[in-house]
Amino acid sequence: MGVGFFVLIPYALIVLYWLPFVRPVSTLMLADLAFFRGYDRQWVELDDISPNVVKAVMMSEDGQFCAHNGVDWGQLRGVVQDALDGEATRGASTITMQTAKNLFLWNGRSFLRKTLELPLALFANTLWSKRRTMEIYLNIAEWGPGLYGIEAAARHYFKVPAAKLSLRQATLLAVSLPNPVLRKASKPTRNMTRLVPVIERRARASGDYITCIYN
Repeated sequence: MGVGFFVLIPYALIVLYWLPFVRPVSTLMLADLAFFRGYDRQWVELDDISPNVVKAVMMSEDGQFCAHNGVDWGQLRGVVQDALDGEATRGASTITMQTAKNLFLWNGRSFLRKTLELPLALFANTLWSKRRTMEIYLNIAEWGPGLYGIEAAARHYFKVPAAKLSLRQATLLAVSLPNPVLRKASKPTRNMTRLVPVIERRARASGDYITCIYN
């Protein structure tokens, strides 16, 4: 079997993951199993996740989630230009891109990973609804070592199911996503505490931005 066969596997899995009863696992989850560490993940459907989570995560991670085609080209061009100018680059990964990365690729910045990630995100966005993308993302996102998915995170940090998360709790979980190993939702750092009210305000005003999920 050639390299092309292995490159095509993620695309076949994207087709499989379109089925609503399939519950995908991430590469990090598979790595935890391979090294006999195990993990905690309890799949929940999007209707069993508080809308506060969707609003907070979208406003924190990808405010244009409903508008783009899986890739926010404007943000991406800005990052490329910053890199060419020798300036510090900011993140430009959409929720769709992060989902593709979590499912099929690896952590860490590299040109190779980004090259593989972009077409996967575009293909996933073509096949999956925005609801399905958000559902998968919230069920595979890492919220701590061996801790995956919003249900496990809600119960671990706040002792409630994902359906009962308040806006403050949801926002704390959202702002911990960029570095879930160092950022603990139940013990926010100074930087997290600074971000929380900003994301909360955006979440409360997010009605026009989340129409692809609930309308």
